[in-house]
Amino acid sequence: MEPGGIFCNLEHVASATEALHQKFREALGISDSPDDPSNKLLDVETQLRWLREIGFDDADCYWKWLELALLVGVKPV
Repeated sequence: MEPGGIFCNLEHVASATEALHQKFREALGISDSPDDPSNKLLDVETQLRWLREIGFDDADCYWKWLELALLVGVKPV
């Protein structure tokens, strides 16, 4: 990635509560199916911290709907 480049990641993230997790599953029409045990979701802040730790500037969540989040960081110049 070029200096000043923008990294964007549309990521599946953990809900803050079990009720919100169920709302997400209902919105997708999968509330009656069991959760996939291999699906290990993490919260937005953990994933933003990782971006900052590997050197991205201005790492932030630019958009979020239930368990979908757009995480963005800028490679330093």
